[in-house]
Amino acid sequence: MEFNLEADGGGQGGCGRQKFQFFLPYRKPSCNGIGAACYDPRFIGADGGVFYFHGRKNEHFSLVSDTNLQINARFIGHRPKGRTRDYTWIQALGILFGSHNFSVEATKAATWDNNVDHFKFSFDGNEVVLPASSWTSQNGDVTLERLSSTNSVIISVAEIVEIGVNAVPITKEDDRVHKYQIPSDDCFAHLEVQFKFFDLSGLVEGVLGRTYRPDYESRSRLGVAMAVVGGENEYRTTTLFAADCKKCVFSSNEDGGERLSLEIM
Repeated sequence: MEFNLEADGGGQGGCGRQKFQFFLPYRKPSCNGIGAACYDPRFIGADGGVFYFHGRKNEHFSLVSDTNLQINARFIGHRPKGRTRDYTWIQALGILFGSHNFSVEATKAATWDNNVDHFKFSFDGNEVVLPASSWTSQNGDVTLERLSSTNSVIISVAEIVEIGVNAVPITKEDDRVHKYQIPSDDCFAHLEVQFKFFDLSGLVEGVLGRTYRPDYESRSRLGVAMAVVGGENEYRTTTLFAADCKKCVFSSNEDGGERLSLEIM
């Protein structure tokens, strides 16, 4: 299935209409598609550019911050003996919209069993128990839909964002290839995610969100094959549900400022 995504660049810093094109043959999230955040962690921006953002273990960073949407990630990590930095993975997402919040996290496991669901969800501070097929919040704003019996879901926030999420472990093969030196009592369960946005403004920020700005300049276009980007200080938040990073623009009471609509055709 082919999707065309057009952005009207008439907002602040606009530069005419932009068109992104991507393919989503299955509903499960693709780590090689636009809007993906997978591995340790590797992101694919709105222009298809690939970059890494390592962050720090046990800290939170804003992936997307817009006037009506905030998506933070909690990073877990491991530092192998002899290395100078942590390997990090996304363990949880915190989503803020209006006056509501929603979270999804991969639960810790010593060993991985794919027949066991490794998800934990909450909505406005209350745990959500996901039945066999789907769940919808009482106000209808949030929908959860299983893509398989365990460890794969679609999270939809009405007219704002759709997020495909897989819960996955660090496998023995991953450990061997990358030399993570993962301990025997923790398989570092984490999330693979892919975002589809429906209503972003031209002022959107965040580790991933900034790539959707009309004035974004990808480092991959500047000859950097596998860019590692910074921004820890700009995008660090104090908690999973905080919008207090230096570049965060989220407001629970959106002021109706100029917006840049993204439409999925």
